[in-house]
Amino acid sequence: MQDLIQRIDNTDWQNITESMHQNGYAIISNLLSKQQCETLMAAYNNPTAYRKTVVMERYRFGLGEYKYFNYPLPDIVQTIRTNIYPKLAPIANMWFQSLKIDTQFPLEHAALLQQCHAKNQQKATVLILKYGKGGFNTLHQDLYGDIYFPIQTVLFLNEPDKDFTGGEFVLTQQIPRAQSKAIVLRPNKGDMLIFTTNFKPEKGTKGYYRVNMKHGVSEIHSGERYTLGIIFHDAIS
Repeated sequence: MQDLIQRIDNTDWQNITESMHQNGYAIISNLLSKQQCETLMAAYNNPTAYRKTVVMERYRFGLGEYKYFNYPLPDIVQTIRTNIYPKLAPIANMWFQSLKIDTQFPLEHAALLQQCHAKNQQKATVLILKYGKGGFNTLHQDLYGDIYFPIQTVLFLNEPDKDFTGGEFVLTQQIPRAQSKAIVLRPNKGDMLIFTTNFKPEKGTKGYYRVNMKHGVSEIHSGERYTLGIIFHDAIS
């Protein structure tokens, strides 16, 4: 895991911060090795690793399947969750300060989880998602209780246009008193996308205002698409 921690530490976090402020998302290329991606995908069929399986069409979330991990998380996932969070907490705190929201997030992930557990949010929210041909995910936000962290990540485990076609990652910005803006992204295998969970601040003529954002996945035309989502807050028990 030391190589993974080093890749996280060597990332240009100033550039990531600027992209998050401007766009509400940023991409870290090649965070995971090919072998790490293969390991995570191979574990999809291990029933002991997960606490819950969701068939998306049952709930009109889309067409596909995802599984929530049990604690303890796999080493790769735990390492990323623990070491990425301190890089993102200052961004989240700056956002809340700009919007005059009276919340400041702790700088260590363990402290955020303590806050979650005090509110009976004790279930792991990290999940792995699988889509086949025709699969998609409707626009949504990942909020699981009163305590939430406003930034999350998704890791892309296989290669677009090789392992699957279609399946672009879609973000929408719901700008006040204006039409929504769609952003379509196609990260590569091993890339990590960092994006806002539910909103970002935007500077206007009278100060900062809130731009709400949702995310989803466009229809898969062929093949299978695997991703792993890392949400930093836990879910209500």
